Amino acid sequence: MNWHCWISLERMVAAAICVCLLMPAARAAQPATPLVYPRYFATADTQREFDWIVLRTALEKTVATHGRYEVTPWHEPMSVPRMLQELALPDGRINVIARASDRELERKFQPVRIPIDRGLMGMRLLLVRKSDLHRYASIRSLDDLKRFSAGQGKGWVDTEVLAAAGISVVETPRPQSLFGMLEAGRFDFFPRALDEAPREYDAQRKAHPDIAIEPTLMLRYPLPRYFFVRRDAAGDKLAERIRTGMELMVKDGSLAALFQKHKGPLIERANLGKRRIIDLPNPSLPPETPLQRSELWFK
Repeated sequence: MNWHCWISLERMVAAAICVCLLMPAARAAQPATPLVYPRYFATADTQREFDWIVLRTALEKTVATHGRYEVTPWHEPMSVPRMLQELALPDGRINVIARASDRELERKFQPVRIPIDRGLMGMRLLLVRKSDLHRYASIRSLDDLKRFSAGQGKGWVDTEVLAAAGISVVETPRPQSLFGMLEAGRFDFFPRALDEAPREYDAQRKAHPDIAIEPTLMLRYPLPRYFFVRRDAAGDKLAERIRTGMELMVKDGSLAALFQKHKGPLIERANLGKRRIIDLPNPSLPPETPLQRSELWFK
């Protein structure tokens, strides 16, 4: 190699090193990716802080490749209809939500098809009246359960699942009234996710002392809870980043570790080994649902 070639090679190496050194600084100088999520009303519906812990972790996993981020809640609480309306607007106040999925939601918004809670939302314990506990002890099948009616919030995904299974459903646009309606005999049971039921029962037991968690049954159906973003260019970038971060979390075990930390004690409290499980189909899920990826679902 002659002298001129050696000098050229040195310059190329030096330039490459400069580029590598400058890339982190350039990325740090870029504006942070903003994510604004909805704040929920203080109702019987459990607060979803776990969703945003997972979101922040996924974003943190992608700082090296996608740059900085800022995650903040919108300062005012939103109802579910308002939340969906804001996400649908090009300049809406929020740009990410976490919801149980169905065909319509996936048509309207862009899903990140990795279940945030490993499908735990589809495992349902029954809140019932204490005076009716003896009636549930003899239930062995879906046909037995069809003698009872369920309570649901207006527009909840579970309504279609329960109705398709032949269970009578009573809906209300005021989810915060469901405990009172159950206690008053408007319907027979209120199915809540395995991690929701004990927390909501603890929060409501003083105000509604006649309600109990039924100890022998669990309903189970596939119901992934996803992050959703807009179907536009900004939403595409956001979905790609969240998906990349969550795939890394699945691969390195951090999603399972967060799940165990936050959901493990509630799962133990549910005493699954002593429950009879009634499986229901979920006709509202699209064919793209990753049911074949066993690593994404809690068993």
